[in-house]
Amino acid sequence: MASIAFPEPDPAILSRREEIWADLARFVAPDALIISEDERRAFETDALAAYRQVPLAVVLPSSTEEVAAVMAYCNREGVKVVPRGAGTSLAGGAIPAPDAVVIGVSKMRRVLAVDYVNRTARVEAGITNLAVSEAVGPQGFFYAPDPSSQLACTIAGNIAMNSGGAHCLKYGVTTNNLTGVRLVLMDGTVVDIGGDHLDAEGYDLLGLVTGAEGQLGIVTEATVRILPQAEGARPLLIGFASSETAGACVTAIIAAGIVPVALEFMDGPAIRICEDFARAGYPVEAEAMLIVEVEGSEEEIAEELARIEAIARTFEPLAIRVSGSAAESAAIWKGRKSAFGAMGRIADYLCMDGTIPTGQLSPVLRRIAEICAENGLGVANIFHAGDGNLHPLILYDAAKPGDLERAEKAGAEILKLCVDAGGCLTGEHGVGIEKRDLMTYQYSRTDLDQQMRARAVFDPRWLLNPAKVFPLEGRITGP
Repeated sequence: MASIAFPEPDPAILSRREEIWADLARFVAPDALIISEDERRAFETDALAAYRQVPLAVVLPSSTEEVAAVMAYCNREGVKVVPRGAGTSLAGGAIPAPDAVVIGVSKMRRVLAVDYVNRTARVEAGITNLAVSEAVGPQGFFYAPDPSSQLACTIAGNIAMNSGGAHCLKYGVTTNNLTGVRLVLMDGTVVDIGGDHLDAEGYDLLGLVTGAEGQLGIVTEATVRILPQAEGARPLLIGFASSETAGACVTAIIAAGIVPVALEFMDGPAIRICEDFARAGYPVEAEAMLIVEVEGSEEEIAEELARIEAIARTFEPLAIRVSGSAAESAAIWKGRKSAFGAMGRIADYLCMDGTIPTGQLSPVLRRIAEICAENGLGVANIFHAGDGNLHPLILYDAAKPGDLERAEKAGAEILKLCVDAGGCLTGEHGVGIEKRDLMTYQYSRTDLDQQMRARAVFDPRWLLNPAKVFPLEGRITGP
């Protein structure tokens, strides 16, 4: 049995199911309300697929006004709401409850305005991450955050989890590329936070909303930064005999003051599985590999790559290869971007997400391997090494009794290891349900109480995404 607990559903809400369905039908078009069990089941989980709960209903509004009407109704009736983007959350952030209405923003995916002079784009929150870059690409711009799920994940989900991606080392994560949001509060009030420029006046409510995991309101529109595309970019592959050596090389590159646009890590199992899938020319004989990408003019790229190669050679690499063409670069990144899917072909896995100081990479990687071995499980490491955001994939067999529980135990030990090393429980996946009960390991009671008081200002009855982030016991319901 999976071990994460959920609150018991409210029998009074369950008994009114058909009445609630009839009421919801007043606010949206017929094809935007999902009430049949078979269709609701499609929304029972997200990318943390070990946990499933069929929601009370699913609503897919087409406008901010429809979201506000549904939220106001749910608030009046005391019905829980679970916001949903594309359902790619790896921490269970979009898993519903039997007494909750899922409000999805997938129908809201328009580009509303683009200001190339001031380098912003205003978009509906259901647009995919990649679609933003595709919309502004013809004019030579792009949207910097690029999670591995960027083909599917929405801006709404990116804001909820403060997502990053391979290029976050240079360009930052969502919070660094977001200037404003339109937010629907639990009572249906619509508020605009921030604006069309960075560091808007007043309290930093935008910083509070970003990464709040849908607990303060539902984002329906966002204003994001768009950046000019670089003149050119080129990745370098470096293969090493061990993960510890690769980790030490990462530390040396960062310590030298070099800031590549991306600095990605893959260990031996990940290299071989991804190479079998992508045929990218990865060094399959290596036990660890770095993908280091730099950008700029040809002269700048050549100079930066030469500096990185010189540092790497002091660690006796097994292989060094610089991409020689756009097609080769695309293949290299295809292997990295499709890594999680490629891994799923050979095993079930839990994709963890913790962050550590880069100087701790080598000892932490060694201990991660030991933790998984002690629990009788395999592990593959694929992560953003430049900023210390780890993504160990704990490999298990879902059909084998007890394997999931062992994987969860190993995952909890790894996350505690990250905190002990001076890091934190999450880098970009969020807390969701996966890390909810570990929050007390990182935060004191005073810290948690302060966070919950801020949350309660927006949603005092805990109707919004209520089973997530904070331990179920000791919740504060008022400021």
